[in-house]
Amino acid sequence: MERCHPSEVYELFVRHMNTPRVAVDNGVCETATLVQVHSARKHGVLLEAVAALSDHGVCVRKGYISSDDGRWFMDVFHVTDATGRKVADADALLARLESSLSADALPPRTPPAAAGAAAAAGVHTLLELVGADRPGLLSEVFAVLHDLRCGIVDARAWTHGGRVAALVFVRDEETGAPIDDAARVRRVESRLRHVLRGGARGARTVLADAAAVNLDRRLHQLLNEDGEAGSCADQAEQPTTTAVAVQDWGERGYSVVTVSCRDRPKLLFDVVCTLTDLDYVVYHGTFDTDGDHAQQEFYIRRLDGRPISSAAERRRVIQCLQAAIERRASEGVRLELRITDRRGLLAYVTRVFRENSLSVTHAEIKTRGDMAMNVFHVTDVAGRPADPKTIDDVIQRIGTESLRVDEERWPRLCSTEGDAGRSGGGVGIFSLGSLVKKNLVSLGLIRSCS
Repeated sequence: MERCHPSEVYELFVRHMNTPRVAVDNGVCETATLVQVHSARKHGVLLEAVAALSDHGVCVRKGYISSDDGRWFMDVFHVTDATGRKVADADALLARLESSLSADALPPRTPPAAAGAAAAAGVHTLLELVGADRPGLLSEVFAVLHDLRCGIVDARAWTHGGRVAALVFVRDEETGAPIDDAARVRRVESRLRHVLRGGARGARTVLADAAAVNLDRRLHQLLNEDGEAGSCADQAEQPTTTAVAVQDWGERGYSVVTVSCRDRPKLLFDVVCTLTDLDYVVYHGTFDTDGDHAQQEFYIRRLDGRPISSAAERRRVIQCLQAAIERRASEGVRLELRITDRRGLLAYVTRVFRENSLSVTHAEIKTRGDMAMNVFHVTDVAGRPADPKTIDDVIQRIGTESLRVDEERWPRLCSTEGDAGRSGGGVGIFSLGSLVKKNLVSLGLIRSCS
């Protein structure tokens, strides 16, 4: 019988202690699938769990977070599929959660793939683009990449507050290998910076595995680093159904973040992602949905264990959370393109959009085998709803069998009506006292007096 080296035994022990325990149960709740995560407290584990749920395509309807203020915690999520039913593939969901969370328990010991094996490992050249948004910008970016013979594998782009951030995975069109020649990389970056008009920070390249990069999180980071949240706050106030407040609870040393807004897919991920990247730890929390409305409340501290300490810090948290919630709210008509991939496809499609005075506000590009599966949200160049006749003309030109309008993207989750009937034209901030008491009772931190 082969014996393990003591260091290997210790590593296995550490991995076991740090690996979260996950349970998925379809029998506890009549209307939703229950997901429980128990683990040692580690910064970022909550985000990993929420990201795994989002990646699996389930919707978090309600739940709570409870910890002993630093050592162990338990997260409970009530989730459904997009139609509001229990998750049918509970075993697959469990496997995804266990895989995502166990991979985060210890850093991998296997060295990264060498450049020669990068293509086989799924590694491509990642372009990170940030700049001022304008009509036709994405068309110009794809035209430059087409001219430089860069094949686009995957891409995602968001626009918000007059800024745009995009992540584009490319490879050499001839060989399929990553573009890692220094001179060619500089040429690509230079051309894209000229298009973005963003100076040295407008474009940069790195080698990355598309499967290992959380594109949504990186887009949030790029726009936060760009100062988009602050620029939005400096603009004239616009009507919004998103309300965020940060209040102090000095007795327990927490800052209490409350969010009230319209519900939508990945809302919880966007909030938790922002708090994590701002270096806050969520110790307790509750989140709930009522129809198309969501309420969230989190008890947080900074990584150093202290609550938010200044008005400027509080204002920054509010601005970043509001921007994170609103920047994913896709504006415009959603167009889905499914077609056999070919050289220059994206340059052609986005040029057709531009020639018909359509502006892309969000884009998600995927290439699987020889098929391109792309999603675009488009408005007119002024940001208003696109003319239906223009949309029809674009569909006819690109192909009715390939391009279609998706009119029912989020069944039962995203209402097209505002929340005016709920709050009189705006969403009100929670009453801190009543919610704190209610949630502390549910978390078992205080006893109910009723």
